[in-house]
Amino acid sequence: MDAKYQALFTPWKIGNVEIKNRIVMCPMGGTSLFGWMEHTGNHFDKEAAKFFIEKAKNNVGLIIPGIAPIRSTFMGQWLYQNKKMFAELKEFMDEIHKYDAKLFVQITAGMGRSWAIPTPLVMLHNMPVVRDLIKPIINIPYQSASPSELPSRWSDKVTTRALSIKEIHEIVDAFAKTAALCKEAGVDGVEVHAVHEGYLLDQFTHEYTNKRTDEYGGSFENRYRFATDIVKAIKGACGSDYPVSLRYSVRSYVKDFCVGAVPGEEFTEIGRDMQESEKAAKYLQDAGYDMLNADNGTYDSWYWAHPPMYMPLNCNLEDVAHIKKCVDIPVVCAGRMEPEVGAKAVADGLIDGVGVARQFLADDQWITKLLEDRLEDIRPCICCHNACFNMAHYKGVANAQSIYDASHIARCALDPRVMQSDKYQITPAKKIKNIAVIGGGIGGMEAAIVCAKRGHKVSLYEKTDKLGGVFIAAAAPSYKEKDRALIAWYNREIQKYPIELHLNTEVTDIAALKADEVIIATGAVANKLPVKGAEHAIEAVDFLLGKKAVGEKVIIVGGGLTGCEIAYDLYLQGKQPTVIEMKNDLIVSDKICLANTSFLRDFFTANQVPVYLETGVSEIRPDGVTVKKKDGSTFNLDADSVIVSVGYHPAPLAKKGSHVHIVGDADKVGSLRTVIWRAWDVAMKL
Repeated sequence: MDAKYQALFTPWKIGNVEIKNRIVMCPMGGTSLFGWMEHTGNHFDKEAAKFFIEKAKNNVGLIIPGIAPIRSTFMGQWLYQNKKMFAELKEFMDEIHKYDAKLFVQITAGMGRSWAIPTPLVMLHNMPVVRDLIKPIINIPYQSASPSELPSRWSDKVTTRALSIKEIHEIVDAFAKTAALCKEAGVDGVEVHAVHEGYLLDQFTHEYTNKRTDEYGGSFENRYRFATDIVKAIKGACGSDYPVSLRYSVRSYVKDFCVGAVPGEEFTEIGRDMQESEKAAKYLQDAGYDMLNADNGTYDSWYWAHPPMYMPLNCNLEDVAHIKKCVDIPVVCAGRMEPEVGAKAVADGLIDGVGVARQFLADDQWITKLLEDRLEDIRPCICCHNACFNMAHYKGVANAQSIYDASHIARCALDPRVMQSDKYQITPAKKIKNIAVIGGGIGGMEAAIVCAKRGHKVSLYEKTDKLGGVFIAAAAPSYKEKDRALIAWYNREIQKYPIELHLNTEVTDIAALKADEVIIATGAVANKLPVKGAEHAIEAVDFLLGKKAVGEKVIIVGGGLTGCEIAYDLYLQGKQPTVIEMKNDLIVSDKICLANTSFLRDFFTANQVPVYLETGVSEIRPDGVTVKKKDGSTFNLDADSVIVSVGYHPAPLAKKGSHVHIVGDADKVGSLRTVIWRAWDVAMKL
């Protein structure tokens, strides 16, 4: 191991519990040991247990599974009521401890107004009779209950109700009972979720979300009372030496309901500013918390807590390092933390532990590989949130995420085996076949690798001199360093298997390949904009690949993800982008996480990037465009260049057949998740 990482592998203590290294696997929704959104309510989740055993085997110091609602989302059962579940937890903890790992169970009081209410439930919430009928199954008013009546983060049609004092006391009591059962089961500590990310306890601490006039509202002490009551109750039930961590957001970075502040922006904080945070951190420590597991943000500024690729690396380190000066307990920092930076921060005493989450989804062996000086073998997380947390939201729609995805988060776009080991696995082929894969993009490479792992003889054909396909263009912007690292990873990975690689080879006749099975991965082609003067526009991929340059003032036609990412990159280059979109919001998609989309929307607003919604283009000229608004009015916009990004359609080389299979965008235009998972779906069956 390189000496620069040495500080990561030094022991430390949380209370009296010693952790073997400084790497903390941070909690992710969907990885709860007690189930997530399953209709059966609380249960010991064997898939999550298997997931964490693998992490323990691979040298993680402290594991914190995803949130366990103190009262289950479905059926309304309190965690402490399922004694069988805790008996199974004890057996699991015995296994975890064999690998010298430690584990804290994270328990949440609830989500309050941040509960990502699915769009279908919005209608039910606003139908009192139906809402009351389904309460035994899912109590919507309870799930979204908040300190006060508040607007939902997700739907402008939902107003949350205020929790009663009786309900608060029930929750506090439930934390104590649950923590006691965790201790009895051999769990090393518990983490309280959370004065963090704008969840329920955090909403109590903020003046903009807490309008109460009782003992849980008003003064600083009252606003933090719910969180301090909980730790005192846990210590009372478990003893003062039982470790209790707190998930904590140092700063909120909130300008208004549903409006966050992007890095570098001057703004007026309405949530927790640094001055209050300095006081709060010390106050929470004195109440009994033994660690702060820290980052920044709320659901109104979600990109701080769930950083997309647009956020800087190590984006929360400066704030978290500052708050460590105010306390005597250990402080962990999360948020796109890089091992080298984290190691130096630990060595310099800026933080005590390095929090990492989704990198464990992309590659659960990354710590082992780091220890073995195999950094080039680590598959990087690209912060896409396509499978791990793809709760989507746009104007007029609450949480657009499918019900299936809502109950199956914490999967990984890059590795479908994550939390789905029963469905996706590498099994030896029953009959070895000659398989030809046509197209060297991500889908083609993934299909080739899975087939080769299964023992097939694989030939991969790519018409250009590079592997990566359209993802090379997607990875071109300056902030896509992890995307570029992923392409490099695939290029190295391909070399590990007996795959015959044919670059600069365009296949026109699949029959001539004489293969037993053919996998078509020839991608998609750009849609054309059927307007006068379209020949004056630059296609998005041509711009991204550097084939065509642009001037200073650039109009981007199409406010989907690609168009918005181009506009963001142009702004970073010092140019003047303008976005034109026919729909009523930017990035109208049910597949892209709000953490990603809200950053781009907030960034454009904060930096006064012109955005024209519900606006179409009727003509493209060498010096700009003519646009038409929804009301029928037209006007001209001047520009030096026009980029068109209006989507793609599949371009398969051949049709599906008994021995011809189509993967990636050639099958259906989507994301890396659809591309990679489809490659597995096909390759596992051959």
